This record gives sequence, structure tokens and C-alpha cells, in this order.
Amino acid sequence: MTRIELRSTGAPAPGGTYSQGIDAGAFVFTSGQGPNDPETGKPVGDDIRTQTRRTLDNLKAVLAEAGLDFGHVVKVTTHLQHLQRDFAGYDEVYREYFEEPYPVRTTVGSDLMGILVEIDVVAQRP
Repeated sequence: MTRIELRSTGAPAPGGTYSQGIDAGAFVFTSGQGPNDPETGKPVGDDIRTQTRRTLDNLKAVLAEAGLDFGHVVKVTTHLQHLQRDFAGYDEVYREYFEEPYPVRTTVGSDLMGILVEIDVVAQRP
């Protein structure tokens, strides 16, 4: 199996021992991205809508390195710091980035470190 590391300057550099994404041929897997600015590495915004937009823009940049976009995404996993409070705002922004048929999605409440949202995706090549 061929695995190619994906690196994008449009997304924050990894803060640990992981890749932004892995191109595994038929599928592309991203690491969990948060609302960090790619240039400063610091989180942007203090509300779920702003943080979700930045997070999805980071994912968009990683997918673009593989020549893919959100139309290729088949699975989304989302972690929200405040699941009940922030789900509606997160989902509102999510709908701006994805079209029907929507990818399958799992959304859970998690103890995140200083951010409100973290998202990873799996995309499939046509």
C-alpha cells in the first residue's frame, strides 16, 4: 500500500507526531483539524461559528493537496467542547461547506484543549 503524506501551508503545521493528511490511494484521511490560524498557529475566534469556519478551511487546504474537495468527503468526525450548546451553530456553518448527499457524520462532545471544535474527514477519490 502506498501512503503519501499531505502537507499544506494553508493549514496549521502539526503540533506533534502526526501528519496533516495521508493519501492512501483510493482514500484520503486527514488528522483532526482545529480552528488554528495557519500562520500563527493560534486559535481564531471565541464562538463556534468562527471556529468551525477556520477548521473547515484548514481541512479544505489539506484536501486540496490531494486534488480533492468537500464533494469527495464520505465521512466526517466532529468533536465539540460544548455539544448541546454549540451543535446548532456548528451545523449551520457545516451546511455552507457540504452539499447533499451529505457525508456520514459522527459528532461527539469532547474535552478539547482551548478550542471549541475539532474535525477530521475521510475522502474518496472518484
